[in-house]
Amino acid sequence: MTEKIREVEEEVITRSIIQKAMEDWIRLAETDVVVVGAGPSGLTAARYLAKAGLKTVVFERKLSFGGGIGGGGMQFHKIVVQSPADKILRDVGCRLEPLEKGLFIVDTADVMAKLACGAIDAGAKIILGVTVDDLIYRDSPTRVVGVVVQWTSIIMAGLHVDPLAVKAKAVIDCTGHDAEVLAVASRKIPELGITIQGEKSMWSSRAEELTVKNTREICPGLFAAGMAVAAVDQAPRMGPIFGGMLLSGEKVAKLVIEKLRGKGT
Repeated sequence: MTEKIREVEEEVITRSIIQKAMEDWIRLAETDVVVVGAGPSGLTAARYLAKAGLKTVVFERKLSFGGGIGGGGMQFHKIVVQSPADKILRDVGCRLEPLEKGLFIVDTADVMAKLACGAIDAGAKIILGVTVDDLIYRDSPTRVVGVVVQWTSIIMAGLHVDPLAVKAKAVIDCTGHDAEVLAVASRKIPELGITIQGEKSMWSSRAEELTVKNTREICPGLFAAGMAVAAVDQAPRMGPIFGGMLLSGEKVAKLVIEKLRGKGT
């Protein structure tokens, strides 16, 4: 016999959602690390940061995670990953099919789901539908100390609603090709001297190398990973191969961990 489903009053549903969501936001008003963008580099970074014990929140402007993974190569549901980045995917349980030595292919849905679960299971909080609209900064010296956030739906509706701020010890731009957070810093905090040059045309192997090599702290408190790095440095794009994106996320997490633990410069 099928067990009868429990009856729940509407006000209980509303009260529960608002209470628990507000508890999360109160805790996140001041956090260790804000990762902007729930793509491959952002989810990877969030997993390593949370595993290291840092309070980490990922803000994603869309109502889904995965960034550029979901589109695969021209909407074919596969992406390519090369060594040593395959270890990152194996660690979260992805099923990789070998193509040739050091080269693998994997389903996009598998990567998106497993990277997100890996970050969440490590303790990171992922909040969807939130756009980082601005930054919090201080001077003497000039540095980034948090983000200003707004519901994406408010921005899309063109409504004037004042945003809220989240303080953070480190902010990581993982927003991809548009480098949305770095673009805000370039436009609104000129003393930081950040210029968004835009990426070059495709050169996959060179792009993979430079994405990882140039992952760094762009200015005090503000880091860049993934394709946001290419947008700053005018490096090539790589297309649907994602090893560099994963390794960039791993690298930026290590840089932030070292800095917040007093080992960085």
